[in-house]
Amino acid sequence: TVAGDCPCYVYQAEGFKEQGNAFYIKKDYSEAFNYYTKAIDACPKNASYYSNRAATLMMLCRFREALEDSQQAVRLDDCFMKGHLREGKCHLSLGNAMAASRCFQKVLELEPSNSQAQQEHKNAAAVQEYERMAEFGFEKRDFRKVVYCMDRALALASACHRFKILKAECLALLGRYPEAQSVASDILRMDPTNADALYVQGLCLYYEDCIDKAVQFFVQALRMAPDHEKARLACRNAKALKAKKEEGNQAFKDCNYEAAYQLYTEALKIDPNNIKTNAKLYCNRGTVGAKLKKLDQAIEDCTSAVKLDETYIKAYLRRAQCYMDLEQYEEAVRDYETVYQTEKTKEHKHLLKNAQLELKKSKRKDYYKVLGVGKNATDDEIKKAYRKRALMHHPDRHSAATPEVQKEEEKKFKEVGEAFTVLSDPKKKVRYDNGHDLEDDGGFGGGGKHLLSFIWSGLH
Repeated sequence: TVAGDCPCYVYQAEGFKEQGNAFYIKKDYSEAFNYYTKAIDACPKNASYYSNRAATLMMLCRFREALEDSQQAVRLDDCFMKGHLREGKCHLSLGNAMAASRCFQKVLELEPSNSQAQQEHKNAAAVQEYERMAEFGFEKRDFRKVVYCMDRALALASACHRFKILKAECLALLGRYPEAQSVASDILRMDPTNADALYVQGLCLYYEDCIDKAVQFFVQALRMAPDHEKARLACRNAKALKAKKEEGNQAFKDCNYEAAYQLYTEALKIDPNNIKTNAKLYCNRGTVGAKLKKLDQAIEDCTSAVKLDETYIKAYLRRAQCYMDLEQYEEAVRDYETVYQTEKTKEHKHLLKNAQLELKKSKRKDYYKVLGVGKNATDDEIKKAYRKRALMHHPDRHSAATPEVQKEEEKKFKEVGEAFTVLSDPKKKVRYDNGHDLEDDGGFGGGGKHLLSFIWSGLH
């Protein structure tokens, strides 16, 4: 006699089933599973035992095994509604919305007024719609929309790895790396050979500029699934990006700035999605641009870098230095303030104070410019320049000019004297160079005319 045919086995199986039911009610699903298994072993042709074990497996989130049991239940009894309902729920939890719809449709054929099947049928249709919207969103690179759709779909299909992977990939593409890695890690804990999850882990590392580690994950994903096209493309991009960046760095070290500029430009074309690496490449190219005296281009590149990564201190510092070199002190101060607010180091404080000083100096009269000399001019050069400018603007030379011209030349003449008064006095010159106000010292003061008259009498 085969197990299940003998009345004693049936009686024993029913006993196991009752014990399983008792444990199920207590939510001790592991013990319930054990007793339903004993019932199946004693009577393997009873559909309800498989259906009960499927329900237990669903509570344990073991949906694939639950699906097998519910399918076995309906094979044994095609009119077993609970079996079809549970099969549909398993399909839906695993993200197979079309298969789920067929199961719920079968229940509705058997019992058109079954409210649970009606609701689950709507849920399956909703999941299919979220899938369609997500696919369209991904094509349009609307990754936020995809994440939204996948969150909604996962509320109904909680065990679907496919949905989780798509969500994780889009989180990575949005720069939300910790969230993406968390999703991928959860999948890898359950399925260490999941190529998609390995790819997403690699993608996060790649976008965080950990290229060597990223390549390891891409290679592992390709080992598990040799036809994984996304992993292959990402692996190729990662290797190409690393190689081109290193070439650019080497050219920069060799002082071959034109070549370095070209190599960084080529590297920037490899993968527009790699925000962190591209931010570094823009900053590197900005550094090269500064070396080549292309300061406006360098500023543009540093601006591109901080647009991609607004926490990128090095790019702010590089841009600020370019602004200083172009004497655009207000912009330099703004960048140094951003840096100092982020990292309050002595060096950053010094850079900020220096920029603020230069800004202050730039807003007053530039006595060096008035005399037409450089800031490192010697005493003799300052005297010669003064004599030349004083002669050029002296009122006696413009006595025949219009009143407007006479007034303008007199103003310039006074400025020349004022500049010489400060720059010819070692103490005043030091204070002026250090950005101190000279008004408190009397500056040029009201005795300017007498001084100029005295100096003018000695000019030849």
